[in-house]
Amino acid sequence: QVQLVESGGGLVQAGGSLRLSCAASGSIFSRNAMGWYRQAPGKERELVAFITRGGGTNYGDSVKGRFTISRDNPKNTVYLQMGSLKPEDTAVYYCTILGSHYWGQGTQVTVSS
Repeated sequence: QVQLVESGGGLVQAGGSLRLSCAASGSIFSRNAMGWYRQAPGKERELVAFITRGGGTNYGDSVKGRFTISRDNPKNTVYLQMGSLKPEDTAVYYCTILGSHYWGQGTQVTVSS
């Protein structure tokens, strides 16, 4: 059974930084692309970034240049370094194994103005 557990969310002022982590159990982590999504109140879930098993990355337009996704395969962990945070980045952030039905429980990020 695969479990994904996010951590690192919290309250931060605009312009600040946070680093989210997603720890995966199970043996499929290193063989799969991983992604971060977010969902703000009243909005649809949107892709923030993903990273392939080989380390290639892709970002949503709204976070390009501000967020960085990375992975540590031996630790079965994917990270999302978020910088220059804006109030519109406020959302629940979820990690997922791309193309699978495995999702974490989410971690709240709140950016105050």
